[in-house]
Amino acid sequence: MKVAHESPAAAADRPPSAPRRGAVRPLAGAAVLLLLTAAPLVLSAYPISTMTRILAFAVLVLSVDLLTGVTGLPTLGQAAYFGAGAYTAALVGIHLTPDAAVQALAGLAAGLVTAALTGWVAVRARGIVFLMLTLAIGETAHQVADTWPAVGAGNGLAGMPAITLFGGPPLLAAGYVYWWVLVVAVAVYAAVALVVRSPYGRTLRGIRDNEPRMRALGYRPALARYGVFCLAGAVAGVGGALWAAHARFVSPADLGFEVAALALLSVVIGGGGSLWGPCLGAALVLLVRDNLPASIGGHGPLVLGLVFVAVVFLLPRGLAGLRRAPMTPLLELRGRKERRP
Repeated sequence: MKVAHESPAAAADRPPSAPRRGAVRPLAGAAVLLLLTAAPLVLSAYPISTMTRILAFAVLVLSVDLLTGVTGLPTLGQAAYFGAGAYTAALVGIHLTPDAAVQALAGLAAGLVTAALTGWVAVRARGIVFLMLTLAIGETAHQVADTWPAVGAGNGLAGMPAITLFGGPPLLAAGYVYWWVLVVAVAVYAAVALVVRSPYGRTLRGIRDNEPRMRALGYRPALARYGVFCLAGAVAGVGGALWAAHARFVSPADLGFEVAALALLSVVIGGGGSLWGPCLGAALVLLVRDNLPASIGGHGPLVLGLVFVAVVFLLPRGLAGLRRAPMTPLLELRGRKERRP
């Protein structure tokens, strides 16, 4: 078997900064993680509460990115599994135990089982049909939550006690809840990143880019799509459990169409497939929706729409594309000059 080696000329042409890029990314990630960990030490309760909501919502956005950005299945149904996890965690907290770890595992299991029961229908479709099927799943879950007396129906599920950890005292301070949510969100992010970079993740990208070729190579696209659909449901369920641990209240609005649309919008704005970009998009979307309207007369949705239009036209790869944006025009200009006769 022939092994391709890099020629001396190609090695000489390699930019001297290329080896450094591999070290910059872990350092940047460690710096961001350090800042997030230190935030409760310098910020008051309100911004910490906002950051906690963003982290829980970012976990939901990660599940949408797994389907939309990595596998090429745009979805509007992940809010259903997010709500299943939130309601399950709240019920566990009210009736069984306030332990946050148990509630997170229960939320994961609820999202996984719900996705497994509904995914076998959804993954047989593609494109707009898949989008409509997931929308129908989400709306069905919303109607069930809105009319089922066992989960409070339209009034929501209240009375969830403060979470504890491994038999300790209740975590009443916003900073302690934030640290718990941060730990779980980072663990979920690491797990999703491992899956995306694994051979299974490369299979999903191959199905997204050229499914007939993957089928010709012997892969089973339907089985792979079903697997990632269940995985995304489990991730969304964990996000719902984190949301319930923070809010201690779950309502049908938490799994409504608006939540599903905002999660998909976060992926588009952040850049599908990059993982960190959609998390950044989640922060931007929630900040614009929850914090900006008070200062601009309630026009938060209008600003979100303008941001969406601007990203679509100016940043086809979303916020994640900004990393290469400054160099791209220069490289394109250089290429045009070289091709010019």
